[in-house]
Amino acid sequence: MKLNYRRTILIGLAFLSICAFWQFYDNEIPKILTYTFGLGETWTGVIMALDNVLALFLLPIFGSWSDKVDTKVGKRMPFILIGTFLATVLLSLLIAVANKPGRLALFIFILLLLLIAMGIYRSPAVSLMPDLTPAPLRSKANAVINLMGAVGGVYALLMTNLLLHDAKDGSQTDYVPMMISIVLIMIVAVVILFFTINEKKISRKVLEENKEFMEDDQDNTEDNSGSMPKDVLRSMIFLLLSVFFWYASYNAVTTAFSRYVVEVWHLYDGAYANCLMVATVAAIISYIPIGSIAGKIGRKKTILIGVALMILCYLIAAFMPTYHNWLYIMFGIIGFGWAAINVNSYPMVVEMSSHNVIGKYTGTYYVFSMAAQVFTPVASGFLLEHVSYRTLFPYAVFFSVLAFITMAQVKHGDSKPIPKKSILERMDVDN
Repeated sequence: MKLNYRRTILIGLAFLSICAFWQFYDNEIPKILTYTFGLGETWTGVIMALDNVLALFLLPIFGSWSDKVDTKVGKRMPFILIGTFLATVLLSLLIAVANKPGRLALFIFILLLLLIAMGIYRSPAVSLMPDLTPAPLRSKANAVINLMGAVGGVYALLMTNLLLHDAKDGSQTDYVPMMISIVLIMIVAVVILFFTINEKKISRKVLEENKEFMEDDQDNTEDNSGSMPKDVLRSMIFLLLSVFFWYASYNAVTTAFSRYVVEVWHLYDGAYANCLMVATVAAIISYIPIGSIAGKIGRKKTILIGVALMILCYLIAAFMPTYHNWLYIMFGIIGFGWAAINVNSYPMVVEMSSHNVIGKYTGTYYVFSMAAQVFTPVASGFLLEHVSYRTLFPYAVFFSVLAFITMAQVKHGDSKPIPKKSILERMDVDN
């Protein structure tokens, strides 16, 4: 059994389009709120947190809904098509009022509708991978999906450099060319996905493969009625707690590091960016190898190694009195650790569910990751403001240790060896 890389790349086009949008959204919407509408940091932060708050409700709702849908084009594809169409229309309307200072209420109203549109298809789009991938290959497939998401983010950054030229008066910046580039990549990616992936046909084939593979392990997953064995439920709870804890840890560092280097190490002129870039590049490079590593030693062990490496690096950073060049090596290790977590944690969640409720648990997975991203800026920010900036890395260590402890309690959802059914298959070597 080998991963169909071509098919997985095509499935990843939906995630590519999503990541291209969020890269643009996270970078430019705060600038529009500040320079066009004159909002302060507090209100800008409140509005920018809306996507995470809405996600807590929208992602499980539409994930579960997509589990129950059955159309000629599949159960996930309608949500992907409708969500993409609505999002591209609303993004175009949003940019149309981005240079009109008197239209703040209209801007926020359209922004809310846009966030709802993105919420319609995020869980279904992510659920498409486990739907169309045999269970033992999901870590490898998720590595490819993460890589496709990174390509989407890089595309948005490249278009920003090429098409977006900030005016001296920020309220006069022309966002139309940049918006067109994002709308085009979203539409093109989803159109290619639609015409190259027959969701219903592939899903039927994969379901048969999964049944064959899991025939001796049916007591380890949720059945079609939604009943999950107590030991599996316990593992699921500990895994979701782990998701919350490691997102709380990592998000605190990435959010506050730009201020930490100034306040503690007295570095200026955007010196923090290189460290974060090293972590991002290291994660991207690691995605595919980590998928293979997990296939050999297991998802749980790979995640625990990743968390342990991050704890070690956070500990060292906590005791660093000044900046050192080998900080780049540490952030490279952090990027590797984060990739080890991301590639394997989501497949473990869906491995504990049945084929009929993948969307439900995809939404649940995102609820815990998003809840952490709502919680941690407030909690870590309070410590930074009222105690010391030196609390940043101890905070990250604390939640990473919690993640390690809870992850160690997870007993289900790991990758299983792929059975060889014939002598010829035993002789086969993956390319």
